[in-house]
This record gives sequence, C-alpha cells and structure tokens, in this order.
Amino acid sequence: MSGEEDERAAALIELRRRLDDGLAHRRLTKTQLAARTRLGRTTLQAAFQPGGPVPSAATIAALASQLGLQVEELLELRRAAAGEADLLRAGQEGPGRPIGQWDPHDLEVHPAATVTAIAGSGSRLQQALPGYVRRAHDQVLAAAVREASQGRSRMLVLVGSSSTGKTRACWEAVQPLAAEGWRLWHPHDPSRAEAALADLDRVAPRTVVWLNEAQHYLGSPRTGERIAAALHSLLTHPDRQSVLVLGTLWPEYADSYTVLPRPGEPDPHSRVRELLTGHTLTVPDAFGQEALRAATALAQGGDRFLADALTRAHAHGRLTQDLAGAPELLRRYEHGTPAARALLEVAMDARRLGVGLHLPQSFLTDAATDYFTDHDYDQLTEDWAEAAFAYLARPVHGKQAPLRRTATRPARRPPGTAAAATTPVPVTGPVFRLADYLEQHGRGGRHRLCPPASFWHAAHAHLTHPDDLNSLATAANGRHRLQWAHHLRHKAADAGHPDVLFKLALMKEEAGDREGAETFYQRAADAGFPEGLAELAQSREVAGDQEGAESVAWQAAEAGYAKALTDLARLRHELGDREGGEMLARQAADAGHTKALTDLAHLRQLAGDLEGAENLYRQAAGTGDPGALADLAQYRHEAGDWEGAENLYRQAADACGPDALAGLARSRHGAGDWEGAYLLALQAVDAGYLDALDTLAQVREMTGDQEGAEVLAQEAAEVGYPSVLFDLARIREEAGDRESAESLYRQAVDAGRLDALDILARMRETARDRENAEGLARRAVEAGYLNALDTLARIRETAGDREGAETLARRAAEAGHFGALYDLARIREEAGDREGAETLARRAAEAGHFGALYDLTRIREEAGDRESAETLYRQAAGTGDPGALAGLARMREMTGDLRGAESLYRQAVDAGYLGALDTLARMRETAGDHEEAEALYRQAADAGRPPLGAKKRWPYGLDPDGSPTPPWL
Repeated sequence: MSGEEDERAAALIELRRRLDDGLAHRRLTKTQLAARTRLGRTTLQAAFQPGGPVPSAATIAALASQLGLQVEELLELRRAAAGEADLLRAGQEGPGRPIGQWDPHDLEVHPAATVTAIAGSGSRLQQALPGYVRRAHDQVLAAAVREASQGRSRMLVLVGSSSTGKTRACWEAVQPLAAEGWRLWHPHDPSRAEAALADLDRVAPRTVVWLNEAQHYLGSPRTGERIAAALHSLLTHPDRQSVLVLGTLWPEYADSYTVLPRPGEPDPHSRVRELLTGHTLTVPDAFGQEALRAATALAQGGDRFLADALTRAHAHGRLTQDLAGAPELLRRYEHGTPAARALLEVAMDARRLGVGLHLPQSFLTDAATDYFTDHDYDQLTEDWAEAAFAYLARPVHGKQAPLRRTATRPARRPPGTAAAATTPVPVTGPVFRLADYLEQHGRGGRHRLCPPASFWHAAHAHLTHPDDLNSLATAANGRHRLQWAHHLRHKAADAGHPDVLFKLALMKEEAGDREGAETFYQRAADAGFPEGLAELAQSREVAGDQEGAESVAWQAAEAGYAKALTDLARLRHELGDREGGEMLARQAADAGHTKALTDLAHLRQLAGDLEGAENLYRQAAGTGDPGALADLAQYRHEAGDWEGAENLYRQAADACGPDALAGLARSRHGAGDWEGAYLLALQAVDAGYLDALDTLAQVREMTGDQEGAEVLAQEAAEVGYPSVLFDLARIREEAGDRESAESLYRQAVDAGRLDALDILARMRETARDRENAEGLARRAVEAGYLNALDTLARIRETAGDREGAETLARRAAEAGHFGALYDLARIREEAGDREGAETLARRAAEAGHFGALYDLTRIREEAGDRESAETLYRQAAGTGDPGALAGLARMREMTGDLRGAESLYRQAVDAGYLGALDTLARMRETAGDHEEAEALYRQAADAGRPPLGAKKRWPYGLDPDGSPTPPWL
C-alpha cells in the first residue's frame, strides 16, 4: 500500500472512530440515530461499518449534527479519506465570520430607534430593534434552517415590496445557527457582484450566504448568470454541504428574472430563473389579523416601537413599512424645499433607470437644473445644494435619511490576484444613497416620465461606471431618445463595458462596416467577453476567410470560450464543408473540447448520414467524451438494434457511471419490454445508481407483482428514496386501487414525503370521510406543508364552516398561497352566493392575487351579466389591478361606446396600465385627431413603450422634452 493510500485509510479509520465515540457519548442506538437523521438504515450502517465505502458529505453532516460533533473536522477527514483535494487551502477559512459577531444593521436590517450608546462600555453604538412578530413565511424559513442544520443545503429568496420585513425575517431565522457555530458571509466589497464572483468557490460548509437585495447579484445579464451558476454548484456539491443561501428581492425584479421570454427574444436570465424556481417565498405587504394581534400583545407587553407604529398602521396592516419610517420619508419628499425635491427626483430617476446605489453629488447637483420650475430656479441661492443635501441627510426618527451620504469601498484583493478586465474610473467627491422606500415610490410615481435634458447631460458628464452608463443607454434607447443612447453607449464602450462593445460590433456588422465590427469584437474580448471573438470568427468564416476564422476561434478558446471552436465547426458543416468541419472539430477535440465532435455527430444524424454519425460518436468517445457512447447507444436503440445499444450503454456505464444503464432501462420500460427493463435497472442498482429502484418497482407493478413492487419501494425509502413509494401509490390510484394507494401514500409520509399527506386528505375528502380528511390536512400544515391549507379550507367550506374556511384561506394567503381564497370564491359563485364570492375574491386581490376579481369578472361577463361584470371590473381596479379597467374599456368599445371606452383607457393609464396608451393613440388617430394621437404616442415613448412605428415616425429619435430630434447622424 502506498503512502497516500495509508493516509486515506487512516483518515477513514479516524472518521469512524469519532462517529462511534459520538454515538456512545449520546447513548443512542443506530435505530434511534436513523430516525433523528432521517438517513436510511443501509446508509447509516455503511457509515459505521469498518471497511465500508467512504460516506457522503451529506451523511457526515447529518450525523455530526445529531451527535454533537464538529462537522468541519469530520468533513475534512472525509475528504482526506476520499482522496479529494481540499476546497480551502490549509489554514485558510472560508469567507464570512460567525453569525454572533454580526450586527443586524450591518446586514441592512432597518433600524427602528435612535442610536444609543451603552454607558461606560466603550462598545460600538447600538441600535434597538422592535419585537419580532412571526408570520406564515417564518415557518417556511424555519424549516429551511432546520434542514440546513441537519446537513442539507438550502436556498430561499424572500420576495416582497420595500420595507415589508424580508431582511429582518432572514436575520431572525438564522439565530438558531449562531448557537451551532455557523458563519455568515455578506459579499459586498468592492461591489456585491464582484465579491460574490470572487469568493463563492471558497464558501465553507455551515455558512449562511447573505444576498440581501439579490438584484445586485443576479440582475446583470453579464455577471448574474455566472453568479447563479456558482450558487447552483455551491448548493449541489456534496463536499460543500451544508450551506444556507438567503436573499431578498422586490417583486418587480423577481418577475423580470422568472418570466419566460417570448419566442425569438433573448433569454438573459435563464440560469437565474432555474436557480429561483422553487426557491422563492412571498412576504405579504401587510400583517394579517393574527399577526396584528401578536404585535398588539407585544406592544401591551412594553414594546414601545410596536405600540407607536400600531397607532398608525393597525387599520392597513403595513406595520414594517411604518417602522421603517416610510410616512416621514414621503413627507420629506412631498413637503420639502424645491431644491430637496429636485435632488430626490433626480435620484429616483437614476435608480429606476438602472444607475447603481451610489450616486455622485456632482451628478445629482448638475442633473437637478431642469427639475426646477422657472420661478423656483430664479429663487436659488449660491448654497442651495449644500442646504438641500444637509436637509435630506437628517434621519427620520433615527431610522433612515431620504438621501444619505455614503462611501464606496476600494477593491482589496490578495497579492497576485488578477485584476478585473475592466476597472471603472473611481468616483471623485461625495456619493449619496436614496432611501429604499423613496426609490420604490419613485418607480411607481414617475414610471411614465422621461428625465429632462439636464439629467442626461449630467449622466454623460459625471457617471463613470460602465454598468451605469450601459443601463442609461438602454433606458434612453427604450424611450426613443436615440441621440443620448448613442453618446452614453459609446462612453460605456470607452469605459470598457463588454456587453456594449459587443452590441456596437453587431451594429457595425449590420451596417456593413466589417472592419469596425472586428475592432469592437476584439475590444469586447479584451474586456472579458470572449463571445465577441466567437462572433468575429463566424463573421470571417461567412466572408470566406477560413484561416482568419480559425485563428480567432482558437483565441476565443484560449480565453475560456471553448464553444467558439464547436460553433465554427458546425458552421463549416452547415455551409457544406463537411470535411473542413470535421477536421476542425477533431482539432478541437484533440485540444480537450470533445463536445465539438459530438455536436457534429448530431448534425450528421439529423442529415441522415447514420454511418458518418456513428463514426463521429466513436471518435468523440475516444477523445474523452464518454457521454458520446450513451448518445450512440440511444441512436442504436431508436434504430431497433437492442443488442448493440445494450453493449454501448454498458461501455458508457463503465466510462461515466451506471446512470446510462438506468436510461436504457427506462427506454425498455416505456416500450413495454418489462423483462429487459428489469434486468437493466437491476444492474444499475447493483452498480450504485439507486434512482433505478423506481424503475424496478414500476416493472414489478406492471407485471402484476404488487407485493414485490411494495417491497422494493420500501427498500428504496429506507435508503433515502421515498419518491418510489409515492410514485407507486400514484400508479395504484390511477388504476383505481384506492385502498392500496392510500396505504402506500401513508408509507411515503412516514418516509418523509409530506405532500403525500395532502393527497391522502383529498382522497379521504373525495370518499366523504371529512373527519379523517381534515385530520390529515392539519397534520400536513403542522409539519410545514402549507399547500394543504387550501385543502383544509375547502373541507371546512364544504362542512358549512364558512368562517373557519375563510380564516384558513387568509392564513394560506399570508404564506403566499393565494389560491385558497380564490378557490373558495369559485365554490361560492357556483353555489349562487355571489356576494360571498365577491368578498373572497376581493380579499384574495388585497392579499396579492390580483387576478382573482378579474377572473370572477370574466365568469360574469361570459354568462352575459355585463352589469355585474362592470361592477367587478371596477372593484378589481380598486384593489390594484389596472388591467381590469382596460378590460372594462374593451367591453365598452365592443358595444360601440367609444367615448366611455376612451375614458376608461385613460383611467387605466393613470392607474399604471401603460399598454392602454398605444390603444388610446390608435383610437384618436382613427377619429382623425392626429395632434392628440401624436401626444399619446410620445407619452408611450416617455414611459419606455414607444409605438411599433417609432423609427418611421421619429427617424432621429426624440429629445428629452419629447420633441422630435433634428438630424444628427
């Protein structure tokens, strides 16, 4: 045995010795330990068994948590036993510091009291926090924290409006981890995105990654996708278990990241969308009645902050916003001096158009000029700016300032660390930050306005960060301010913004300026955007310069964008040069870019050249792409060559794991070849791919061996795969065997599948066993599966307990599950209780499900009850759904009431439904009122929604004041 093997064996022996000692110290049996950790008996036994395999990182983390052992030390031993490289250098800790060493205000929890010093202590100034009221979303957060503590990495992003308590909820949630010695890392220096990109790969287990205002990490199409990919790797890497990623987002950001693009549109947030899917949690704007009662109890117990806030917020429930000082902030804005108001409006416009948090004083001062009326401008004194900044810097009740002075932090990296590809010019002079609440107020109140000329001029003169310049160029272009978009875009390019350089290259290429395009492609690559070289390579290829294309593609590959070679090989193939494409792909594969050959093989297969495809698949496999064998096996399988497919799948399994066998087993299962599917799945399980237990159980079930299927499902649950029991239960339920299905669902519950409780409740409800149905649904809710509140509310409604049903539905809405209220509304509508249905739909809308009243309106409209539908449309608009006014306008338009329709469209615009501007303009144009139509089209452009014919209507764009720009190109 070599020295290295001796060290690995010694580490594994020491690991198991510590586990045995911990078990003895806790006086637990392995059966008790299995129940506490929820590990399967086989997994648990293997962890303690001498001579057994090295346990997984997740298993070690779960055992350490229950045995009171130091998880970092055990994971270090586990990595040594597995022969894996340390994630951290010896003696170097991951980023962050112990949770107990953080002040919540340093993590951007809003303060709620005047700063006070502890007399005589010499400690730093402290700021008090009001008592904390737990709401439904806190239960979900607590469950995520428990799972992280037990060794399973988790991520939750709280979504809610400004000052709704998102950050405070995260802070309260991580307190149990502080007692366990967890660390917390808040990446922010020198900027949030840069800090995250630099150190995410250094995050150690038992760390909370704090992504407050996550738009600063995930929002950029350039860095956000890379951060999302790094977070995904952090959450899924077995040796980095467990970590907890917590973030916050405003709803508009969450919507922009998660909405699917239209066909043909770019998809700048695909990885962010994948990361956020299933990991967001809604925080309601207002406290529900139960939460308000809890806050009142704290206030009566002596919490003066809550007592004071409840005097103003009890009626509307916006307690956290009041605590954060929103009313006084708004008063400062609305009743401040003209100079203070002008500076705040500049800051609001800058933030809503994409400028970063830190706004230079020079920019704010110069930009404010055109925000004054002529009268107010004439009254300005020489020190107007100094006085206004001093006024806006004064705190609101000791909590926040409307516009406070802040500081930018210089970048500090370890010696030898490579500098960023582009380094922004440092801002000279003071910088200021707008209060969050006023920022959001500006987004809502000023969304239809285009900033005046002084804003754009000051931005071009004073802003230096490439991202800020790029955001403003995009905003100007979206408002058809083409001249300012041009100048800002070029300044962003001069500052080295790679996205802008790439866009300029594309624009040059579209204009036929190939030489200019190549210059910008090269500059984009130099700025850290090697995709520019890939585009340049393809441009040269299409132009017939094959030698130049290859040279540039190799430059892109050497810069880290290996796909450039693959793309060039594919392009050669598509242009008819199959031999040249194959030669280039083979060169790329020889250099380590094996996917080039696999991609070409796919193209050959699609073209019908099956022999050529197989040859390329084999070449790809021979150059280090074992997945190519699985692709070839699938091709053989589809061609009906079962024997050849099996041989290739087995070769793929030897090269890249037994999941290839499982894939073939699933294919056999789908084709009805039960025997072949069973044998292949069994081989996959024997090779360690336990996911194939599901296929084994399903084959037993399909062949009539129900007892054997259940045995396999139970074994799968014991080793950590309860979904096998769940899937088997679903098959039985679909086949009509409800009794057996219920039995399996109960076993799945015992194995940890809480959603099975909800299904059981629904099955009992269908069987009219309301008592058991309600008991099961309550168990699911108490265990943290809040979706079951919907089922529970429906059961109470059906039983005639309307008040209880409504209470449960409101509780579900507070947890972000708005469907319960709406489902009750539909039930009441169908039962003929229109008044009750409207009340519930209105409550659903007030809780955030704006479509509830609108959908109820459509039901009335389709039933021909236009009068009632019109009433509901107005109610829907009153709850914050401006689209309802547009719907009502469409009803009027359809009946020929054009004047009434126009009036309602205008109301919809005033309420925020900007799509109605274009409709209004077209109606005015049809009526022959071209002057009013032109004004409406310009309003649409001001709001960032220029009409489809904007380029033809205003070929040189619009000036900031909305007048057409004279020729300038």
